[in-house]
Amino acid sequence: MKGNKYFLKLVFTWGLLLFVFLFSNAQDSGLFSSPANNHHTSVFHSTVPGKSSSAPALDSSLFSTPLLHRLEVEIRPGYILPTNPFLKGENNSGDPIWSSFSQHLKYSFRFYPNTYTDKIYGAAYQGIGFAHYHLGQAEELGSPFMFYLFQGARISQINPKLSLNYEWNFGLSFGWKPYDFEFNPNNTVIGSKSNAYINTNFYFSWMLSRKLDFNAGVALTHFSNGNTKFPNAGLNTVGMKAGLVYNFNRKNNSHTPSSQLSIPDFPRHISYDLVLFGSWRRTGVDFMDAQVASPEAYPVLGFCFAPMYNYGYKLRLGISLDGFYDGSANVYTQDYIAGTEQQFFKPPLNEQLALGLSGRVEYVMPYFTVGLGLGKNVLCSEGDMQALYQILALKVEITRSSFVHIGYSLQDFHTPNFLMLGLGFRLNNQYPTFYRK
Repeated sequence: MKGNKYFLKLVFTWGLLLFVFLFSNAQDSGLFSSPANNHHTSVFHSTVPGKSSSAPALDSSLFSTPLLHRLEVEIRPGYILPTNPFLKGENNSGDPIWSSFSQHLKYSFRFYPNTYTDKIYGAAYQGIGFAHYHLGQAEELGSPFMFYLFQGARISQINPKLSLNYEWNFGLSFGWKPYDFEFNPNNTVIGSKSNAYINTNFYFSWMLSRKLDFNAGVALTHFSNGNTKFPNAGLNTVGMKAGLVYNFNRKNNSHTPSSQLSIPDFPRHISYDLVLFGSWRRTGVDFMDAQVASPEAYPVLGFCFAPMYNYGYKLRLGISLDGFYDGSANVYTQDYIAGTEQQFFKPPLNEQLALGLSGRVEYVMPYFTVGLGLGKNVLCSEGDMQALYQILALKVEITRSSFVHIGYSLQDFHTPNFLMLGLGFRLNNQYPTFYRK
C-alpha cells in the first residue's frame, strides 16, 4: 500500500515537471518573435534538423507571444454506466448510482495563428487541469479530485466563429473511498484511494468575442487503478460538457486564419522506437470454478522495439517486437485446509516470458503522441500468455529523441492486463518539429 501511494505521488510529480518542461521549451523555442515579425519562410529554416539560425530573443513576460494563453472553467454533468452490481443498487442506499457532476479549472497554451505549428496541427492546445467530482452515494465512493494533462485540436472549421474540436485528458484522481472487507464491503468497483483518470470529449467552440469562447459537447470518462489493486472493475461515465474560455492575448475575432500559409512537404522516413517499461499488477487465480484474488503484487517488465514509418506530420505506422515478463502469469493455487492460509505458487520462469508481434498506429501532435497496438505472443508457453493483447499508449516528449511512455495493456479486448510505465528512445528521427529547437 505504501509503495502504491509513493508510486502515484511520483507519477503525479513527474507529470507536473513534464508540463513545466514543455511550457518552458515552447516559451523559449525562439520560433516566433511576434505576430508582426513572423516571417514564415524563416520558421522552417530554423527548425529542420541539421539547420540552425539565430532567432531573436523573446519577451520574458508570461503573456508575450509566441504563445496564446487561455483559462477555462467548465462543468460536466454525467451518467454513470451501470457496469457493476454495486452501481445497479447493491449498496447501502439500495438505489442505482447513476449521476456524476464535475467542475474543472484549466490552463492551456497554443501557438500563434498563421504559423506552421498552428496550421499543421489544427490550432492544437495543451495544458494542465484541476477538477472535483461529485458522485452518487459519495459515502461509499468518495468525492474525488484530480490533476491532469490535456491536449485538444480542431477537427473542422464550420464557419469563422464556430469549430468542432476534440480533447483528451489524462491524470490522477485522489480521494476515493475504496473497497474494504469490514468498513466498505459493497464497493466492488474501486479498490484504490488513488486512480488513473482518462477522458475523451468532442465539442463545439463558439467565439463570442475577441477574448471569450463558449464550448459545449459530449464527454466520456474512465477511472481505473490499472490492475495494481483489487477490485478494479473501474467506473465509466458519459455526459455533457460546457465551459467558458478566456483568451488572454488573442488578437483577432475569428478562428479563420488571416492569411494562407504553404506547409512544407513532410520528409517520409522510418524511425525506430525502443521502449523499456515496468510496473506491477494483481491477478485472480482459477480455483474450483471461481477466481480467487492473490494477495501478492507481481512485477511486470518488458520492452518494445518498433520500426515506424513516418507517413506525415500526424501519422506513424509500424510493427513492434514486444517482450514481456509477467510475474502473475500462470500463477496457481491448490486445495487447502479450512482455517489455514491459502497458498499461491509461481510456475517456472519460461511460463512467464513471452515474445510477441503487434501492429502499431500513432497519432502525432506537439509534445504528445497517442498510440494503439494490436498483437499476439508468438513465442510463449501454454496458458495466460497466449491471448491477443491490445495496447493504448501515451508518449510524452522529453527531448527530440526521448520520451516518457505511459501505456496500458488489455487481453482479448476486455480483460485488464498491466500498466506499461517507462522510457523510450527514438532512432533516426527526421521529424521536422516547428514547436521546439
